[in-house]
Amino acid sequence: MMAEEQTAEPGGATRADFGLYSRPSEDPAIAPGDIVAGAVSLLWLALVGGFFLFAGDGEGSGGPLGTIMVLVAIFLPVALIWIAAITLRTARTMRSEAQRLQAAIDAMRHAYVSQSQAGLSKPSVEKRLEEIAAAARQAESAIVTFTSRRDEDAVQPSADRKAAFAAPKPAASGDEQPGLALGAPAESPANPVSVGDFIRALNFPDNANDKEGFRALRRALDDRALAKLIRAAQDALTLLSQDGIYMDDLRPDRARPEVWRRFAQGERGRTIAALGGVRDRSSLALTAGRMRQDTIFRDAAHHFLRQFDKTFSEFEKNASDQDIAALAETRTARAFMLLGRVTGIFD
Repeated sequence: MMAEEQTAEPGGATRADFGLYSRPSEDPAIAPGDIVAGAVSLLWLALVGGFFLFAGDGEGSGGPLGTIMVLVAIFLPVALIWIAAITLRTARTMRSEAQRLQAAIDAMRHAYVSQSQAGLSKPSVEKRLEEIAAAARQAESAIVTFTSRRDEDAVQPSADRKAAFAAPKPAASGDEQPGLALGAPAESPANPVSVGDFIRALNFPDNANDKEGFRALRRALDDRALAKLIRAAQDALTLLSQDGIYMDDLRPDRARPEVWRRFAQGERGRTIAALGGVRDRSSLALTAGRMRQDTIFRDAAHHFLRQFDKTFSEFEKNASDQDIAALAETRTARAFMLLGRVTGIFD
């Protein structure tokens, strides 16, 4: 089973290379302190049992009150042992959370100082008012998220059957020179990637047992153009996770499908500002600081944004509003919203 989970994917990568872009697993259910507490409790109960076994019958024990005192003497140390174990576990959890919060605060402070030294700091009152107004617009747009632009002349096939990208139109041949039937073009795939597989691939597998996710990922990697976006998204998500930024933690504001379509058709600036719906200040500060300081991260982010722009422009031509809304919920789309807002393509 483990060998199967580490099988090579197209391009020489293994399943582990794609990364599971979710928060790392928590501490084990049974900590070493719990094991020590259990062992000490068993030892104490064994000593008490040995005492009563070899001490003989205890006459004149004091009646019911004496029995109660004996029970208290037996079980009170056990209760204290487990209280100490629980306290140690809580202290360990609080210490790890404090370290994580301290790291995030240090990164935000460093980013703020860098901006101040570079003369990039701006008054925050107007910016805050703009964010509140944008949040109000997003609340209104959430009502119409599921409204769709439907073609009245045809029924849309399901996402698992409809191709993610429209087939290229064949070149028109002249009247005097009829075309020869020599087979399909070299760049036209025999079995194009469906919309469902395209969206699952951009979300990446949830865990090592996500068979549908890995199947969709393999299908997407078979497409040469789509594989470029998958690789670029993998690199961006991996670099972001190094700073503790996970797409599952982000809850961006939803943008209407019409706004996504305007972006695909080439509009930029304030008309598509709703796409920059990431409001997590810590993630924005960490990403902005990394963009300024790490050239590898900056190059990977810009390459990812270019590939997403190019691929989404083709996807939009054949996608319904429901397809666009589903794609916007993927980890790749959330990374695009985060990096796009940091780089200023929505301003």
